[in-house]
Amino acid sequence: MDDKFLAKMDQALTGWSDPVARLRAALEKDEFTLYCQPIRALAGQQGYPMAEALVRLREEENALLPPGEFLPVFEHYRMMAQLDRWVLRSVLRCLRQGSKMPRFTINLAAQTLEDTTFPEYLATELKATGVPAASVLFELDELDILAVPAAAARFAADAKKLGCGLMIDGFGRRSVSFAPLKTLRADFIKVDGSIIRKLLKTESADAKMKAILRVGEAIKMGVVAECVEEQDVLLRLKALGTGYAQGFGVYRPHAIESMAR
Repeated sequence: MDDKFLAKMDQALTGWSDPVARLRAALEKDEFTLYCQPIRALAGQQGYPMAEALVRLREEENALLPPGEFLPVFEHYRMMAQLDRWVLRSVLRCLRQGSKMPRFTINLAAQTLEDTTFPEYLATELKATGVPAASVLFELDELDILAVPAAAARFAADAKKLGCGLMIDGFGRRSVSFAPLKTLRADFIKVDGSIIRKLLKTESADAKMKAILRVGEAIKMGVVAECVEEQDVLLRLKALGTGYAQGFGVYRPHAIESMAR
């Protein structure tokens, strides 16, 4: 483990005498809450066709802990699949009750991709709630796909068979590799914020974005730009022909309940 991870663990474990019991209790008692961040369409039928589901943990006095303060603990104790199941159940419940947002994206951890029982759980929950599978789009981080390629490919095939969508998250974080696109047949790629933040500052970032957009157009895959915080960046993305944008400069995260009809 590197120093940065250990520092996060120390911060997250502060005041938790039994971390595993604390996390299990939080899951059983629904101490988590969902926020969402809408993703804006920049071309064609504009609006907000989908939103990313974001999980927060309610602590004392209803303070909300951001993911960076509790996800390292879930990862360390290999409990990410349990958390991802909670998020899936909660998103499906929101959709079943009625939502202004027709589609939500759900992040899945590498541990969840390796859980061979998760696709069956997904199928059961979809059937129980009656929510159309197309209303759910799973975000798989590019680094996780490269770390557990067989598990990622297996899950992608199962999810597509059920009718769910797929998005590759963090695309181009280290280098632009199109290998995962061929194997997973994803519907969208989300360009990493490290490229978007430098879009107006370096020629290399602009060139990377253009290359990604060319490939996305060639294979008919939607391209989402994340971490869009400035209007000048949004205008540049539109000029390049980017399909979708997400970030504080587009729409700030808010409670998922506000999406209720």
